[in-house]
Formats: sequence, structure tokens, C-alpha cells
Amino acid sequence: MNREIEVILNEIQTVFSKIDGEQVEKLADMLASPKSIFVLGEGRSGLMAKSFAMRLMHLGFHVFVVGETITPSIQPGDLLIAVSGSGTTSNVVQAAEKAKKNGVSVVGVTSDPSSRLAETSDSVVHIPSATKYRRPGEIESRQPLSSLFDQSVHLFFDAVCLKIAGQQKSGDEAALSRHSNLE
Repeated sequence: MNREIEVILNEIQTVFSKIDGEQVEKLADMLASPKSIFVLGEGRSGLMAKSFAMRLMHLGFHVFVVGETITPSIQPGDLLIAVSGSGTTSNVVQAAEKAKKNGVSVVGVTSDPSSRLAETSDSVVHIPSATKYRRPGEIESRQPLSSLFDQSVHLFFDAVCLKIAGQQKSGDEAALSRHSNLE
């Protein structure tokens, strides 16, 4: 196997060996009740949030990406999933705080369970990995910036979707029926 791929896989394995597996079930359960789900993140973390939103849509959820032109207002009874490796990304934290003031439940996805995002959140998904700041206590990574966090978040979200698909007993055909057909 290519040495760089081996480094990446080993780093991801280290992160997942430290993640509480019940977090997958907890987030899957939280997704069962909101009217609408909103996701938010910046940069690559935002792309991971968007990929999660896409897969949730394929699974039949009413989901929106914060910042898109067609995103409606968030309301009490909705759920905001805010992703920030450091937990300090200003617009992510500000949106989470605003959502809380509007009676919305917030799930913070971060590497820092004591960050401002985590403090604002009703529930925290702790992804214990390296961020661009390389703070003391973070898992070491040879990858640039927050690559390890973003990769781990993507796989964590895919695990949540796999759990939901299993609970729904829906197969690939149901997801495919919601997949874009204008390609």
C-alpha cells in the first residue's frame, strides 16, 4: 500500500479508537424528531456538513445547508448541526448562538469539547483529532491543517447515515429514488 495512504488510514484509526461509539447512535436518535435539520460549517468542514446534508436528504430527511440561497428560517423544533474543528469558527459559533436564542437544538461537532461551540451546544460530538492549530492534547497528524478532522467527520457522518438506513430498513433503491436525476 502507498505510504501516504497508510499514514492517513492509521491516523483515522487512531481518532476512531478514541471516539465514543454511542455518539453515532445518539446523533441518529436525535435526527428522528426534528421538523427540519440544518447543517453548517466553513471550509472543508463545511463541505463535510454539506455531504452529510446530501446523504440525509437521500434518506428522506428535510434538510438544509445554512448559507444557501434557498435555506428557510430556522424554527423551534428544528435541529442545527454545526461543524468546527476548533470550535471557534466565528460565523459557526454565532449561528449556533443565534439558533439557541431562537429555541433550536444545537449539535456541535468539534475536536474541542471545551470550545465556545461546545458550550453553546445542547449535545457535542467530540471528534478527537488534529486541527490546523495543533493545540496541546490534539492527536498528532502528518496531514496539513485540519485534514484529519475533516476525514474523521466525514466517516462519522457516514456511520450515522448507515445506522439510520439500518433503522429505516431502507435499501439503496429508496435512496436512489431521491438522488438527483438531472445529471
